[in-house]
Amino acid sequence: MFKGFKDFLLRGNVVDLAVAVVIGAAFNEIVGKVVDSLITPIVGMFFAADSLDTALLIGLPGGGTIALGAVIGAIINFVIVAAVVYFAFVLPMNKLRKPTEEEPAVLTEQELLTEIRDLLASQQNAQR
Repeated sequence: MFKGFKDFLLRGNVVDLAVAVVIGAAFNEIVGKVVDSLITPIVGMFFAADSLDTALLIGLPGGGTIALGAVIGAIINFVIVAAVVYFAFVLPMNKLRKPTEEEPAVLTEQELLTEIRDLLASQQNAQR
């Protein structure tokens, strides 16, 4: 029972996922602070609001409101997180994973048969 659980935990995918969740949570906190401290005041300056949550409020006839500023804030947050993850993790990992030498191309069955045919034909011509 414990061996199966240990094997599950030590799979590469589970460990990678756990690291991704922790790193994502840490970056989410950083990005949240950047948005709250830097971007929100700049956007708020243009829309006369204290935060993106109170910017661009559209009243509805039934009494509700649409908070476009909150949506814009969420989009900005997502774009910043995606950019940081891409430039800090994905791009460097892709450069590290590139093989130093090209891997040999795998031939199809038809290409192999063509090569065998050509070799047999050249051997027959050499014997004549």
